[in-house]
Amino acid sequence: MVLRLPRRTRSLTVLASLAVAAAALAPLPAASDPAPPPAAAPPPRTVSAWLPYWDQDNAYETALRHAGQLHTVSPFWYEAKPDGRVAKHFSAEEQRVIDGLHGAGIQVVPTVMEKMPRGALAALVTDPARRAAHVENLLAVVGSRAYDGLDLDYETIAPTGDADYQQVRDGYATMVTDLCRELRALRKQCVITVSPKTAGTGRVWDYARLGAAADRLRIMAYNLHWAEGRPGPLSTPAWYDDILTRATAEVPREKLEMGLPAYGWDWAVGSPGRARHVTSQSAEVLRRKVGVPYHLDPASSTPHFTYKEGGTTREVWYQDARGTAAHLPVLRRHGVHRTVLWALGFEDPELWRTLATP
Repeated sequence: MVLRLPRRTRSLTVLASLAVAAAALAPLPAASDPAPPPAAAPPPRTVSAWLPYWDQDNAYETALRHAGQLHTVSPFWYEAKPDGRVAKHFSAEEQRVIDGLHGAGIQVVPTVMEKMPRGALAALVTDPARRAAHVENLLAVVGSRAYDGLDLDYETIAPTGDADYQQVRDGYATMVTDLCRELRALRKQCVITVSPKTAGTGRVWDYARLGAAADRLRIMAYNLHWAEGRPGPLSTPAWYDDILTRATAEVPREKLEMGLPAYGWDWAVGSPGRARHVTSQSAEVLRRKVGVPYHLDPASSTPHFTYKEGGTTREVWYQDARGTAAHLPVLRRHGVHRTVLWALGFEDPELWRTLATP
């Protein structure tokens, strides 16, 4: 006897059979496929810092307290002269400092700075023979101690005039290229410090050539308002965005090291005189002493205050941990994870916690 199912039941049975067959032929569910790799985490922020020779003991102790965060310390120890010599500052080459930093796992890359008369540096870098002799003197410095490299901070080149800036720009870039090649052969780092390039500043720096030659290009991202100008913030997030938009177009991001200020200026309002230098710490001491409330300027994300000294109104702008925290997102957006602090011993103590955040 043949059992006949109702038409609806027979249809459901056929559909079920087809579904089983299709399932057998189908690929494994997507859940069994290898999971896509997780998005790469951004590299951790590195912190380097300059060590001022005029406050060496304090700066050195600060470095040791924060050795776990510090990548490189650059003692401000040497000065280039117009004749190409490299002179020492009075506290340079202290072996205790070199050994202590190395013992804490910190690289020591001393800075060679200069404060030559107008035009003297330009004359040095545009003369091939003098330029080559200066490179040899710089190599003698790096070989004189157990240094990990050199940092060049040649700032009087910045105000070169229209008539010869292209020649000076090329001469300096050639000197840096020659120096970095020799340092690399010695397995030493070549670090070059420059001022920011914006629509109206920094054209004398050939970022592309300097970035190609150097291991790191340090941008002094401060002094938007400076000691001999009008009062105002040392930096702003918008200015940082402008600086990094231009810099990352010419230099690999991993080579850029953004300079952060740990100081400020105290201007006499309406006076043509030079402003007084304050550190982040001394500015806070002064603010409390004169009894002014803390205020973070919303436009620049930097603290500032005014006070009276005799009959003079004084205006102070500086940077601290809260202000820096508002600036760091700009670096993240541009993929820049290296920072360098001016300078050890100047900073708001809370800044180290801020710099430790991703």
